[in-house]
Amino acid sequence: MRLPREPPGRLQTPRRPARWHRRTGPVRHPRPAQDHLMDQRPRDTLTGSQEERLLQVRLACPEVTRACGLAQAFADLVRHQRGYLLQQWIRQAEQDAPKPMRGFAGFLRRDLDVVTAGLTLPWSSGVVEDRVNRVKVLKRAMYGCASFELLRARILTQP
Repeated sequence: MRLPREPPGRLQTPRRPARWHRRTGPVRHPRPAQDHLMDQRPRDTLTGSQEERLLQVRLACPEVTRACGLAQAFADLVRHQRGYLLQQWIRQAEQDAPKPMRGFAGFLRRDLDVVTAGLTLPWSSGVVEDRVNRVKVLKRAMYGCASFELLRARILTQP
């Protein structure tokens, strides 16, 4: 399909016929923005139509089924602080998961001690992260407007 010439400086956008957008087949393609959120929620919070939609997506794509199972297992590790099961999860993800999840598992393996400690120990670095974030926000807000002494005074005086 040829497009008419556009005047210089304007972008050419392809115009496709409306029939190109029609879906075919009994199962609609997954909509990641909605379907992945549905899969991460507990089963008892899903409505009947959401459960049916999730089942259709899982039947249509076995790779999604494997990825969702591993994602749920990882979410369970994080929620219940079961760091002792992390190595087993990483092994399973590296053997049976889609490529992006294998990459994530490899990344976790590189920092295994740190991630295991984060999933096992009751302490959190949230307070420190909050302070760092507050300093960065003040620094951005004052960029080019004030001296270092004023920035220092604002950081030290605010709780």
